[in-house]
Amino acid sequence: MARVTARLLALVRSSVSVAPCLPDPALSSSLWSSGSRYSIRPCFDFTPYGLLRRHLAGLASPVETREQSWRENMEKIRNIGISAHIDSGKTTLTERVLFYTGRIHEIHEVRGKDGVGAKMDSMDLEREKGITIQSAATHCTWGDNQINIIDTPGHVDFTIEVERALRVLDGAVLVLCSVGGVQSQSITVDRQMRRYNVPRVAFINKLDRSGADPWKVIDQVRKKLKHNCAAVQFPIGLEDQIKGLVDLVHNQAYYSQGAHGEKVVKGDIPSEIKEAVSEKRRELIEAVSEVDEELADLFLNDEPISPEVLSGAVRRATLNLQFIPVFMGSAFKNKGVQLLLDGVVEYLPNPLEVSNHALDQNKNEEKVELSGSPEGKLVALAFKLEEGRFGQLTYLRLYEGTMRRGDFIINSTTGRKVKVPRLVRMHADDMEDIQEAHAGEIVAVFGVECSSGDTFTDGSVKFTMTSMNVPEPVMSLAIAPSSKDVGPQFSKALNRFQKEDPTFRVSLDPDSGQTIISGMGELHLDIYVERIRREYKVDAVVGKPQVNFRETITQRAEFDYLHRKQSGGQGQYGRVVGYIEPLPEGSEKKFEFENMMVGQAVPSQFIAAIEKGFIEASNSGALIGHPVENLRVVLTDGASHAVDSSELAFKLAALYAFRQCYAAAKPVILEPVMLVELRAPVEFQGSIIGDINRRKGIIVGSDQEGDDAVVLAHVPLNNMFGYSTGLRSMTQGKGEFTMEYHQHAAVPQDAQAVLVKEYTNKRVTL
Repeated sequence: MARVTARLLALVRSSVSVAPCLPDPALSSSLWSSGSRYSIRPCFDFTPYGLLRRHLAGLASPVETREQSWRENMEKIRNIGISAHIDSGKTTLTERVLFYTGRIHEIHEVRGKDGVGAKMDSMDLEREKGITIQSAATHCTWGDNQINIIDTPGHVDFTIEVERALRVLDGAVLVLCSVGGVQSQSITVDRQMRRYNVPRVAFINKLDRSGADPWKVIDQVRKKLKHNCAAVQFPIGLEDQIKGLVDLVHNQAYYSQGAHGEKVVKGDIPSEIKEAVSEKRRELIEAVSEVDEELADLFLNDEPISPEVLSGAVRRATLNLQFIPVFMGSAFKNKGVQLLLDGVVEYLPNPLEVSNHALDQNKNEEKVELSGSPEGKLVALAFKLEEGRFGQLTYLRLYEGTMRRGDFIINSTTGRKVKVPRLVRMHADDMEDIQEAHAGEIVAVFGVECSSGDTFTDGSVKFTMTSMNVPEPVMSLAIAPSSKDVGPQFSKALNRFQKEDPTFRVSLDPDSGQTIISGMGELHLDIYVERIRREYKVDAVVGKPQVNFRETITQRAEFDYLHRKQSGGQGQYGRVVGYIEPLPEGSEKKFEFENMMVGQAVPSQFIAAIEKGFIEASNSGALIGHPVENLRVVLTDGASHAVDSSELAFKLAALYAFRQCYAAAKPVILEPVMLVELRAPVEFQGSIIGDINRRKGIIVGSDQEGDDAVVLAHVPLNNMFGYSTGLRSMTQGKGEFTMEYHQHAAVPQDAQAVLVKEYTNKRVTL
């Protein structure tokens, strides 16, 4: 017995990292308050005899009980984003979710007549324009489950908000319009979800609208998005006749009752749709059987499939990114939202079911899988910054460990140690103070200076999370404050917005000295100009929008340049020989430097300076002064001087060598080409296509949906300024369009000549 006691005592010491406990209530209490590794509760008897009694009784150890407890809590967390094409009803859907979960007690509409607006559109500009500009976070409870939600913008100009939300979420709801179907931004959002391997469910909204056809939308998801999907619900009526929904998994009809549809009651499936329901349930089983072996065996053997078996198969296939369950309803008419919440809990993953990796900076960025345990070492990612009422507000996703108010945390990117002065849980623009947050949660902290994408740890590890994809800006504006008195406020605004939004860039034109702001489109920049005026009381003078052109070369060109300068004292000497050539089409890199020199004609310590010189030269092409892309520089030979060679000499030699051979490489100007989706009544189709042709666009697709014509085209961004006004006048105000960046492509020769001439004249006048 003594040996058993000694071994149990050793086990206690090794597993809970505390001194052996006595059955003394005071000592047990002190252990509880001392912050031991597993936060041991004094209700357990930690004496060897107590542990032995638990073992013989078949009870779990306190450590196992603790782990079981946090696992049960984590399994009830869902971190989801709601994303879609503009005007598909994301914010309206989120408003209903908050109402039915008890987070808000009144429903307000987007652009509501009461002037209040939806809860998640907290900015005045959002409520005025009826669009979401910034992603907003909130949390709610549905049954025993905690759901953290991020409502994202639909407009392509604010795509970074969707990008960084999807980077930190475990699951998503893809909202589709029952009339519009899969639209251009739906494809973009789906591509972003694929990039971060986000499991998702689809919600076909607006079944109350005239022309609603959920089966057409499901067909588009299969054809346009290439997804294996099937409906898990069947509508009882459509358009103004919609009454409820049939759950195909559980074979049960549900009807919404009450002033706001707050009561969901079970009912019988109407006899007239029983056959169609049965057919759609079989279609669902077939679709899931294709990707789930367990269900496939039952289906092929023609065995009965219970709701529990089908539900489990749908969940497995969804988590494996092999299937998308399709829900439907009408958020505006308060139908189907509660069933969607049930689906989020039933089919989307909890934080422990998602694989997350960090990079260990102490081991050459070796991938480390994070356990997701709140007992682990703290790892948190700052994914969004905002200027709040009390200073910088930093949104964090905790991947491992626990963060408490007052803790000291380390910024792995900068190495800076900071204290957490205030920890809050967000509800749009409202805040709820909390004392601690655990792995799997999304929270915000005040007073922590950092940048978007920084990783925080407790200092015991040096991990960083992988960064998010940030698209390049496509449009620029010259901007200046209306008077010198407001200069400091103007600079403060630009610095803040640049820090908050990675796609918003500020630069100085070296020729004119003007401040240039760059972004993702006209609306993006207009919003920031308006925010400068409203939030900082600074009137800004704005120039004509400028397109972010690029330059590139089309053929190989040799260079052989000697930089020699002697003016008393140590001179400068450096010779570089090689060639420049375009990178292969589809290359991920925009600039590549390769040293193919044999021997030591140029000492190795000067190679970095040569590369730096070529990079600097490529920042400003000779045609119109824009950066040169898709460029490969190869160094084959050179010469140096024992005394006069230096890093500066070789850097200048590279700079002048590039300028010397650039014209021989036949450079061309690249312009951003946009993918434009136009939608208007069929009678205006001819006028729309004619106008696109006049703007030098290329029609890549044309379709008819109901009474509307849908046209897809690639159009140069430079020819799209003011298009919204032109489209309205062409279609009597019935047409609408969306556009997103597609690629940079070479401009026609006549357009290039005009651009080069304008640039030359501008330089002469300066």
